[in-house]
Amino acid sequence: MPTVSLSPHILYIFHNESSLTHSISSVKKMSFFDHIVKAPPNAIFHTTTRYKNDSSKLKVNLGVGAYRDENGKPWILPTVLQAETEILEDVKSGKSNHEYLPITGLQEFVDGAIGLVYGKDSAYVKDGRVQGVQALSGTGALRLGATFVGKHYMAAGKPVVYLSDPTWSNHVKIFNNAQCETRTYRYYDPKTRGLDLKGMLEDLSNAPRGSVILLHACAHNPTGVDPSPEEWKQIRDVVKSRRLFPFFDTAYQGFASGSPERDAIAIRIFAESNMSMLVAQSFAKNFGLYNERAGVLHIMCQTKDAAIACKSRIALIVRAMYSNPPNHGARIVAKTFSNPKLYAQWQQDIRTMSGRINKMRHALVKALKEEGAPGTWKHITDQIGMFSYTGLTPQQVQHCEKKYSIYMLSTGRISMAGLNESNVQHVAKAIADAVKTYPFTKM
Repeated sequence: MPTVSLSPHILYIFHNESSLTHSISSVKKMSFFDHIVKAPPNAIFHTTTRYKNDSSKLKVNLGVGAYRDENGKPWILPTVLQAETEILEDVKSGKSNHEYLPITGLQEFVDGAIGLVYGKDSAYVKDGRVQGVQALSGTGALRLGATFVGKHYMAAGKPVVYLSDPTWSNHVKIFNNAQCETRTYRYYDPKTRGLDLKGMLEDLSNAPRGSVILLHACAHNPTGVDPSPEEWKQIRDVVKSRRLFPFFDTAYQGFASGSPERDAIAIRIFAESNMSMLVAQSFAKNFGLYNERAGVLHIMCQTKDAAIACKSRIALIVRAMYSNPPNHGARIVAKTFSNPKLYAQWQQDIRTMSGRINKMRHALVKALKEEGAPGTWKHITDQIGMFSYTGLTPQQVQHCEKKYSIYMLSTGRISMAGLNESNVQHVAKAIADAVKTYPFTKM
């Protein structure tokens, strides 16, 4: 038989068969993600998990930022129930369906949202300088805006975004994930438990020109501390003189004062100065549409052409990120805005929610006095909106949870909506005991 000559490469494979088999086996066993370390739980949702696992009949959840009625139950707004009834009839009659929305969303929803923020009769709305894109609630609107800033903002280098100290914890993650650098400006004064206006203005005055400044339009989360209209004008003047770029987060319009109109004052003060800006708007809280993810990102420019161009670029981000937004929540809001009777009902629903929250602020302060809680608690009634920055320390918060089953964030932030007539005395007793057991240190 003729001699078969094997190439060196074949011989190598034969001679190294065992090692090759071992290598393949190793590859099969290897995970591409073995290096990943488990992330820490989200503070708010982890608080809710601990609350749910607590068997105490006296437990209270003051962590979650969602409205609860007097019985501690989720509340579906009468406006929403009526709007959903009408939407169902539209579906049955063929007037509505479940087809894809345009990339930029349901236009009547976006138009109504713009009118709510700026005033539908404002000159800058009528001349097209304000454009909007439907987003996945307020969080989605913030992320769209952050990505847009990261890709297109003309400031030199990596965009620098200034956040209030403190701010909603997710703000940092949103902007960092969008490749923006984040810094802070002073906002809350722990000594007065109110606004540090002087520190805020100083920090904004020292911010590099072109920096992005994230501002809470109303009902500041987590502090419940808002500037007055006159203070907003001072803030606007510094932002304008320093050529900073304002980016508003308006997640609680109506919750601060009970009036969506009054709660839009900060944005309108800036808009009247013909400033370019972004606004992230949510309808989760003021419509109770937490899981419907209904929001809008607004862009205001100095010309209509610039606003339209920016909108087109934001639409490209939407297409690559989630293609197009959901339908149901947007239709509820749009239906409400187009029906005067429904709109009037919604305004009443807003007053119901904000009124109960304000009532609970006063009830808590009264109960704290009755329980002999050391110190002054006037800041709780001075603050507004869904949240209160109580001033409790992490140690005091832990005491409330372990001994009384009162759940809140370690920062001492509480959701006032979690209080009601049945639990407010128990909460006050827990706080009073915590402060007596672990007294505040003098600043």
